[in-house]
Amino acid sequence: MVQLCGLLTCQEEPVPLKSISVTLSICEFVAGVSVTLNYENEEKVPLEVFFVFPMDEDSAVYSFEAMVDGKKIQAELQEKMKAHSNYENAISQGQQAFLLEEDKCSRDVFCCNVGNLPPGSKAALTLKYVQELPLEADGALRYVLPAILNPRYQLSGGPEDSCLKMKAPVVPLEDLPYTISLVATISSQHSIERIQSNCILSPTEYLDDKKTSAQVSLADGHKFDRDVELLIYYSDVHTPSVALEMGKPMQKPDIPEAEPVTCGEFVFLMDRSGSMQGPMSKQDKSQSRIDAAKETLTLLLKSLPIGCYFNVYGFGSSYEAFFPNSVQYTQQTMEEALRRVKLMRADLGGTEILIPLQFIYRGPSIPGHPLQLFVFTDGEVTDTFSVIREVRSNRERHRCFSFGIGEGASTSLIKGIARVSRGTSEFIIGKERMQAKALRALKRSLQPVVEDVSLSCDLPQGLSAKMLSPEQTVIFRGQRLIVYAQLTGTVPSAEATGEVCLKYTLQGKSFENKVTFSLQPKHDDNFTIHRLAAKSFLQTKDMGFRETSAGDKKEVLEVSIESGVISSHTAYIAINKDLNKPVQGPLARRDIPTPFLLSTTAMTPWKRACRLDRSHALGHRQKKKGLSLKETSPELERAHSSNKRTNLETHHPVFGENYLVQLISLQKADGSWDLCEGLAIVLGMKLRDIRDAFTIKNADLTSWATALAVLWLHANGQDLKCEWELLERKAVAWIHNHAGSVRHLLVKNAIAFLKSPVDPSVFAL
Repeated sequence: MVQLCGLLTCQEEPVPLKSISVTLSICEFVAGVSVTLNYENEEKVPLEVFFVFPMDEDSAVYSFEAMVDGKKIQAELQEKMKAHSNYENAISQGQQAFLLEEDKCSRDVFCCNVGNLPPGSKAALTLKYVQELPLEADGALRYVLPAILNPRYQLSGGPEDSCLKMKAPVVPLEDLPYTISLVATISSQHSIERIQSNCILSPTEYLDDKKTSAQVSLADGHKFDRDVELLIYYSDVHTPSVALEMGKPMQKPDIPEAEPVTCGEFVFLMDRSGSMQGPMSKQDKSQSRIDAAKETLTLLLKSLPIGCYFNVYGFGSSYEAFFPNSVQYTQQTMEEALRRVKLMRADLGGTEILIPLQFIYRGPSIPGHPLQLFVFTDGEVTDTFSVIREVRSNRERHRCFSFGIGEGASTSLIKGIARVSRGTSEFIIGKERMQAKALRALKRSLQPVVEDVSLSCDLPQGLSAKMLSPEQTVIFRGQRLIVYAQLTGTVPSAEATGEVCLKYTLQGKSFENKVTFSLQPKHDDNFTIHRLAAKSFLQTKDMGFRETSAGDKKEVLEVSIESGVISSHTAYIAINKDLNKPVQGPLARRDIPTPFLLSTTAMTPWKRACRLDRSHALGHRQKKKGLSLKETSPELERAHSSNKRTNLETHHPVFGENYLVQLISLQKADGSWDLCEGLAIVLGMKLRDIRDAFTIKNADLTSWATALAVLWLHANGQDLKCEWELLERKAVAWIHNHAGSVRHLLVKNAIAFLKSPVDPSVFAL
């Protein structure tokens, strides 16, 4: 089951949440969001209502207010325990009070208490936040309005006062009593090429001739059954820029290509808790999370470089490892790992990631092979800050690349462990392909580290800059670097400019990027850049209500209250002190029902419901386009396992539609292909004809087969190149090492034999 955002109570009689209204303003790389929730007490008793909702971990919540029966009540940010005390005192005296706080266990869950809502009263609760928007691989800016709040696995001895322990009744989706509307305005100095969404939108309306401003809205009738995702494409998203609002240089460096490294210890930590049986999305025929993770893990194992070390762990209430310690990557160890991947199930109970992490970190380091940790999870844990702290304490010896699987994955956990370990995070929802995002992370893990990173400002006399962001030690190609600084001094003349210079070294070479910017700050009543800078600072210091050290807590409180950005140690409190008389009568608690998105007949949770989902996913997977490294024909399985070079006298049709999957399944760990029956089937030829066409001396059939396979990849798999690029890289390197001086002739003959349009330069000749 899932828990969607809404007012939560403890009784079956609900307080109707009438509607949710979202106003979204995106300017360049920043989103400003205002969310209003409209409620009405239709009962005869006063109510205390609880609103629990998900929020992206990077969101800086800076304003909360209530409009009750036409009266606006602005909340004040206070130290959390003081705010709780003030709230309880107000409620006991019959005053209306409102409390907004970040959950004690996770930075991406918020709770709002609405106290003493009289009979017949209407309440509109409005919260505002700003957020940096992440950049996708294709250049899109991604905004997500979280809707799904999955139940988090409860550890024994965990905090009892977490709002994650609140339970709400569920109803069929069609009975959900509230609606949502969203209007988004996008503006940029660059033209807006297009706007896409996983939900139905109105046609894009451009507000000027240059297409630098546009507006879209969510279509009528949308139910909050999934996260709402917007993808915004600008014409020139990679241009370096600086934004000034009394202090913040923002720089996006252009890092050159670098030769990949081939060493490393690659550890894959895979969630095998019961919740991984759930579907990737709440739509029909969606693939299960565990099946998608298995396919991705198979592709990752096929793509590892020769000479590295690796291991695979599965975790739930307990954990299991494929090997006692990380092993060297060979044909034998790869085949053993792939055999065990096929047997993986979501059968290890709850989601307890901390213990396997500690075990991995206690393991011996392998000289010359730095640890690269890949974590795949649906993020349904309650000890988020403990996990982040453990990863941070080991940041000097590894990088962590994290993947949130399915809607509702904890952004606090996924982004947190990547941020503190200098890795990257990805989220896979709906119909997005996990394979592409995982392979992108693997490519990044093979990149050499950018070193000696420094940022300096050249400013006129009378101005100075203080860097607010923590030192950035790792930058990946294609990523965005955002640095916050504070300018102090006298504002110069309108013509004055400053310069920001980013310097770094990569593989022994020095690079620098410079950007000149105007020193006339933009006026923003919301102080957007200030709040984002404060959020950046809080993310580095705030380790949760119970985990933050005393010294850091003092700084967190000061920055949080001064900036108005909420933290785990502060809360917004609003008290309506102008009531003519106190609210009378006992205070009742009510629950707003949330929708049940799976089969209504499968009311005993995951096991029965997800057995149906897997059967749907199987049928869907056989038809869809893309890599599904599970479904191959029996004939290809036999060809792959035996590699017998028998003649195929008659042409056999390829089984299934996914030729690419079948070809990848035949590749060996060193990157080569044997000339076998399975390869002939993929190429659509007779094995005898392929052999007869090979006439090159001083080369073998394996070199011939590998060249043919590489050509087939380029001719037939371009739309999924990001998923096989590392496989192809290994194959080309193998040809260079084994074909020697005849590789030019080998490639020439292979192109002629296949009548291929592929340019021979793909072999780096």
